[in-house]
Amino acid sequence: MSCLQTIQDYGLRSIGIGERLLPRSDFTLCEQVTLIGSGMIWNVYFGVVALISGFFLATALAVAKASPRKGLRKPAEWFIFIFRGSPLFIQFFFGYFLFLSLKSQYPMFDAFTSAWLGALIVLYLNTAAYSAEIFYGALLSIPKGDTEAADAYGMTGWPRFKRVIWPTMLRLAWPAYTNEAIFLFHATALVFFSGFPAWQQKGDALYYASYFADKTFNPFVPYPILAGYFILLTLCVVGVFGAVNARLNRHLPQEARRKMRLRPNLIR
Repeated sequence: MSCLQTIQDYGLRSIGIGERLLPRSDFTLCEQVTLIGSGMIWNVYFGVVALISGFFLATALAVAKASPRKGLRKPAEWFIFIFRGSPLFIQFFFGYFLFLSLKSQYPMFDAFTSAWLGALIVLYLNTAAYSAEIFYGALLSIPKGDTEAADAYGMTGWPRFKRVIWPTMLRLAWPAYTNEAIFLFHATALVFFSGFPAWQQKGDALYYASYFADKTFNPFVPYPILAGYFILLTLCVVGVFGAVNARLNRHLPQEARRKMRLRPNLIR
């Protein structure tokens, strides 16, 4: 079988398109690269959807935490504390057994016990908590002169937040938020170890890398391939977020613009 035929057969296997049976023997490098790359579709799906949806929840949580109203501030503080204070790996297991318990009473929760939805919700809540703390710190760092200028123009409420506070918060928080986005995409690999099952072998990249490592008894081929895919994904994230950062700081002089620095989280 040629490499082109392998790509056609297995390139979209992780989403149910193409050859259904996995190769059993005589594994080629092309098969490993193709199938692991196919599994990356799920990792990208988890990361992109959780990041976009978590961005809006994080903004709301940050504003609530900065609110003088105790009824808004305390729930936001506890939400952020719980999801930042517990390991993501444990959150996956608690989420799975919670959805499993709900499924036994309410069949509508059946989809929540699958990785494509249940694990996504856990990632969404986790990244929202971490991002909210970043945005909250940025809110506290907004120069007083910016808000005073908005007050001088008679801006209050939503127009003041939309035109002054929110853009400044994003500009200040974006470099740190970029690192959170990178970590989130890396954290999608933990879905393989969580209790959420891969439906009909439609697993993520680590699912296929582990399959080849178990069959060949040689982890030094599939896992470096997996690492290479995540490095490429990280470069894409840095590129996209760098472009957004330049857009957010376009009104500032070159020397005053906040620089993007990659600071990986070694311990979460």
